[in-house]
This record gives sequence, C-alpha cells and structure tokens, in this order.
Amino acid sequence: MRYWLMKSEPSEYSIDDLARDGSVPWFGVRNYQARNFMRDQMRVGDGVLFYHSSCAEPGIAGLAEVATPAYPDATQFDPKAKYYDAKATVDSPRWFNVDVKIKKKTRLLPLSEIRGYPELANMRILARGNRLSITPVDPAEWRFILKTLGEKA
Repeated sequence: MRYWLMKSEPSEYSIDDLARDGSVPWFGVRNYQARNFMRDQMRVGDGVLFYHSSCAEPGIAGLAEVATPAYPDATQFDPKAKYYDAKATVDSPRWFNVDVKIKKKTRLLPLSEIRGYPELANMRILARGNRLSITPVDPAEWRFILKTLGEKA
C-alpha cells in the first residue's frame, strides 16, 4: 500500500463535497509528474490525505482512498472543457485520473501545524517550490499524521 497527498482548492471541490458525493474522478491534472503518480503508481486502496490548498488556511481536511485504477481523463477530449488537450486522442490519451473515495472528514491539520512537527520535516508538501497537486507520503509520515489526527493506522 502506498500513501498520497492530493490537493484540491476548496472553492473548486472541498472535503465537504467529497463527503456529499462519496467518490469523485480526480480529473484535470495537467502536470506530467502528478499524472505519472496516478497512472503508474496508484493502486486501489492506497491511502489519500485530502488537502485544501489555495485558501485562507491550507491543510489536511480528511482521509480518502484510491477507488479505481487509472483511466483516461475524459475532459482532455472535450473541446468545451476547461482541461481540453488538442493533442490527446482516444487512441493515445495524455492524461489520466483515478477515482478517490471518502474515508473520513477530519479536523483541519493546518500547514502551519504540519511545519511544526520534526517528524514531517521531509514531506514534499513542505519542500521549497513544490507545486505538485499530488505527492507521495512516506508510511511513517502517514502513521504520524493519523496519530496526530487521533485516527487509527
């Protein structure tokens, strides 16, 4: 099992939206490294830290899991879609997504608090210049975050 941190702007799609919907395709990723994480490394059942970004108080807002294997992101083929890619074809898709399923909404674990734990100092979310919307999470970091949130590993 692997663990991931997946960012979403709450004004676009929040943990409350995921709690309401149950699961959602994680579409619109247009960064090759993040795409490769989904396409090549994510597996059904992998743990996900649902992270609110680009908001007043960014941080981990809930727990989720990968619910499907990667499949082509349909928005790349739709000329009217925000994430349309004219170079993508059905026979040769460029972009992929997985479905993410809610496990639990948690208290917000703000970025400021994450920064304060030496156990989390190497998280990619804290790296200078990191703008990836999907990053791997080390198993020890995952366990520490769950413990900090009062959850069972």
